[in-house]
Amino acid sequence: MKIPFISKKKPTVKKSKAREWLDALVFAFVASTIIRGLLFSAFAIPSASMERSLLTGDYLFVSKVAYGPRMPITPLAMPFMEAKVDGHNTYWNGIKLPYFRLPGFGEVKKGDPVVFNYPMESDRPIDMRTHFIKRCQGTPGDLLTIVNSQVYINNKPFAVAEKAQTSYVVTLQGSALNPKIYDDLHIEVRGQLTDNSYEMIIPTESLSTFKSYSNIQSITPYIEPKGVYHAEIFPHNEHFKWSQDNFGPLKVPAKGYSIPLNDSTLALYQRCITVYEGNKLNRIGNDILINGKKATSYTFTQNYYWMMGDNRHNSEDSRYWGFVPEDHIVGKAVVTWMSIDSTKTFIDKVRWNRIMRLVK
Repeated sequence: MKIPFISKKKPTVKKSKAREWLDALVFAFVASTIIRGLLFSAFAIPSASMERSLLTGDYLFVSKVAYGPRMPITPLAMPFMEAKVDGHNTYWNGIKLPYFRLPGFGEVKKGDPVVFNYPMESDRPIDMRTHFIKRCQGTPGDLLTIVNSQVYINNKPFAVAEKAQTSYVVTLQGSALNPKIYDDLHIEVRGQLTDNSYEMIIPTESLSTFKSYSNIQSITPYIEPKGVYHAEIFPHNEHFKWSQDNFGPLKVPAKGYSIPLNDSTLALYQRCITVYEGNKLNRIGNDILINGKKATSYTFTQNYYWMMGDNRHNSEDSRYWGFVPEDHIVGKAVVTWMSIDSTKTFIDKVRWNRIMRLVK
């Protein structure tokens, strides 16, 4: 007698609408977390330090694969949120993982617009520090000098960004200019120097037009001279009389590069040795001790970079706080996907000409 076949397969249970929505949300969350963590992130430009290359209100896609995705150092954090919200941490630093970076498409190059974590926030985990964006001027092993606002790398002049801008001393004669001129030409008046002279930040593309006005007597570059100590300028030591326009020479540390230990090198590199590379440094008499052992030299264990804003006289950058360690690098800015001008009315707020624009 033929025995009928009985299937043991359980009948498919159709998912409810609520379950389908939950599965979709979970998938979207996991996918977006992977994309944001390993491939791309979105960042907003909060200040004018990169104008006119990047404008306040630009929203950027930042490629993490350009230099290799940095794996999370603080894994327990609320996704898609800033490190602090209303003064409260959105992360728990009870678990800290060692720094590790996956292979990327390349390395940080001079001239790259780079997003990184602000090195001076040493009270937070590295990956929870504020995001900055600046243009790389010096890479590991470079000798950097600034002479009359011109950057020199290894004794050769380094080209400024296409849209970089700086300050000028503008002397007027006769009546004052119509404020609308400043707005139309994107000129920022930083301060009044004398009765008829002002410091102004003038974009390169506006300079010739601005010079053509009849009541402009003269326009000359504003340059801070050398030989004067500025306490706010790195390395904040009176023996280094550097300014934002006349600076260095300074060696950018590279992994494996060794320096002798003395008063001058400690003024420049002590933060790298102690804060960024985790060593304990003490001085007993004329002796320098690193991790309790007498040392006459030090070899760096990671690479460092020198970052500066394109808006040279309106940028807090490496000239003020020093080097950016390799483990602080997040990625390369590649595309402006949205741009909002908060000073305009509702209809004109969007800068349509900057949407999906490559970052140069």
